[in-house]
Amino acid sequence: MNYTIAGLHHIRTIAGSAQRNYEFYTKLIGLRLVKRTINIDDPAAYHLYYGNRTGDPGTLLSILPWENIGAGYVGTGMATEISFSVPPGSLGSWKERLLPYNARYGEKDEEILYFNDPDGLNLNLITSGEKDTRQGWYGDGIPEAMAIKGLHSVSLAVKSIEETARILTDIFGYSLIDRKGNKSRFITDATENANIIDLVEMPDGPAGYVAGGTVHHVAFRVNSESALGFFREKILSHGLSITPKTDAVYFSSFYFREPGGILFELASDTPGLTTDETVEELGSHLKLPARFEYMRDKLEDVLPPLPDRR
Repeated sequence: MNYTIAGLHHIRTIAGSAQRNYEFYTKLIGLRLVKRTINIDDPAAYHLYYGNRTGDPGTLLSILPWENIGAGYVGTGMATEISFSVPPGSLGSWKERLLPYNARYGEKDEEILYFNDPDGLNLNLITSGEKDTRQGWYGDGIPEAMAIKGLHSVSLAVKSIEETARILTDIFGYSLIDRKGNKSRFITDATENANIIDLVEMPDGPAGYVAGGTVHHVAFRVNSESALGFFREKILSHGLSITPKTDAVYFSSFYFREPGGILFELASDTPGLTTDETVEELGSHLKLPARFEYMRDKLEDVLPPLPDRR
């Protein structure tokens, strides 16, 4: 069987206030809260997923908010920018909407708008000219013609791109399509969207520090459990260490750190976010892994209240 990496599955970040995070991502930039659950390593803190209407892989931003987290900073050995796809012709309207967040136009090949979330996370909106048929979530003053479609790409900063590039090409099946200055762009044709990785080489760049306002890891997408097993063996054959398979309730996965120091995850499409909520209900209720159900009353008392929005 021909197993493939179908682009990005999700990107996980770390934030401060859960309420502030929720207000920014749902009310200002119009993503849908598609799952509210807990951080299994710290059950008194949320784990929030934002995405498109149906919470599809390739649209998901996974956020761990801690109320008193210190600030991180970007550097080598980490993902430094997250880009979302938006409809053509919408960046002017987005710039107006994001003026309080220092939105500014960029100078890349695509139309691009740079801004930061309240914790300082580097975000971009891109209209790449490619057809994107993913169904965005809209409302709160954001019309369908502006709605974010899902993830577009992610930028990774490394001291040297050689070994990281080899992971992308030899294991993940990406191809180098462009190189300008210290940036190399890789793409997979296994999917039409969320399929771009930009490697930025910074030989003298300081190492990044993962905390508030930074990316924790980048998750790549596979379509089945058997594909996970195939790629696990392939990664092991390259001499890299890998975690055992993890049951993350909505997908199965494993983690490994690529040679440039960035934490990668491979995550399955199944069972998906609708395994315990209908599409209409996504994000409306606190969902707990079965082993934490006995703590529900306590957790509902200590977690910050978030509105019941659909």
